[in-house]
Amino acid sequence: MKKLYLVFLIFVFCFAGSLIAIIESSKISPSASLSPVPPTDSDNVSKDSVYLKTISDIKNDFISEGKSFLEVNISGMTVKLYRDGKATKEWPILLKGDPQGWGGSALGLHKVMSGNKLSFSNIANVYMPYALHYYGKYYIHGEPYYPGGNKRITIFTGGCIQLYNKYAKEIYELAELNLPVLVIDKEKDGYRYPNKRLSVLPEISAESYLVADLDSGFVFAEKNSEEKLPITYLTQLMTALLVSENIDLRKSVLVKPEMLEAYGSTPGLEAGKSFRVVELFYPLLIESSNDAAEVLSYFLGRDKTIEMMNEKAKAILMDKTEFIDPQGFDVKNVSTAQDLFQLSRYLLNARPPLLEITKGKEVKSFGEVSFDVKEMWNKNIFINDPNFIGGKTGFLSASQGNALFIFKFLADEANGAKNRNIVIILLSSGNSKNDTQNIYKWLLENHSLSPALET
Repeated sequence: MKKLYLVFLIFVFCFAGSLIAIIESSKISPSASLSPVPPTDSDNVSKDSVYLKTISDIKNDFISEGKSFLEVNISGMTVKLYRDGKATKEWPILLKGDPQGWGGSALGLHKVMSGNKLSFSNIANVYMPYALHYYGKYYIHGEPYYPGGNKRITIFTGGCIQLYNKYAKEIYELAELNLPVLVIDKEKDGYRYPNKRLSVLPEISAESYLVADLDSGFVFAEKNSEEKLPITYLTQLMTALLVSENIDLRKSVLVKPEMLEAYGSTPGLEAGKSFRVVELFYPLLIESSNDAAEVLSYFLGRDKTIEMMNEKAKAILMDKTEFIDPQGFDVKNVSTAQDLFQLSRYLLNARPPLLEITKGKEVKSFGEVSFDVKEMWNKNIFINDPNFIGGKTGFLSASQGNALFIFKFLADEANGAKNRNIVIILLSSGNSKNDTQNIYKWLLENHSLSPALET
């Protein structure tokens, strides 16, 4: 009897220990809620899959909150007016910009800044009827025409939203100053990855990381992705984005000695020379030139540039991001991996020429580029991978390595084969290259993916 009692006690203690272990292992850390849930043997997609919010999700928030706003849906080619959360009027878009040629429209949450029955564009040299200015160089307007009266005939705008005059007039008369303008590139594509038994992600040295599908928002893996950390020279992606949306890319600046006081030097970037905006993007995004960042900030004024960088961040859901300088040399330039996901998606959909430059490619630049691009030391370490779409690295000894890399993969044919754009974001990494390669290999082995192009 005593033996049976002892066996019973041992069983109880073992069961209790196992139960405690299960409870402990199921505790969720503050950011672990975004981590992929261990899959089952089922072929169905896990109900616990996590999808990050994107600009298009703001619309649903506004509707549920009963807000009034203009929705500009670029992929749907419509402008829609909401009053108190209800759609009241819709108009077709006649023409939109071409992102591949610098003409992508400015995305995000903006507002009606001004309205004029007739505005003049110094960039395109045309008059724009019933023009609503919502951000930077961007307007919603009617059919433009040249000073001589001839209509401007083109298949793309320079980034503005063009409508037939009668529709532009209706919007002009219904909209009021400060009315929110939500410009959406495209909705999430809804792609679902098959649920399968995953291998353990290799150890990653980065203090924070995020691996996510830019087209659907699906999160493959993350760690501390909401933690604010120094982003060093990833800052320069926003510098380039902000300047490209607010200054004519053909405009030139005369470099003065006081513009070249930042840490480091850039061959060819010398006082007394003039450079166009677009030319300065090359040393900025390829070599992480601090001088190029500072010179670019002089087009709008340094303080104004930084202020507008922070405003733009908030407009595209980068709520935890703060910029202190245009270079990224100050460790007070901080963001989160999730915020940088928003920046990555924006660049991919609205400013792809900037990503092309990060690969060392010369893009349409309104003339010859003064810098010898082929001789530049490209610090974006995956430029020779044909599946590398673009990105940026950054390093300071105080914060270690940072990286934002976008790759193109091919999804499993059985699940509707299509290209997937996936971003790998690393903050405070001890070895950005190794971390990225380990994640890349893990993606191929666990998510029915293959390189879109063979290396």
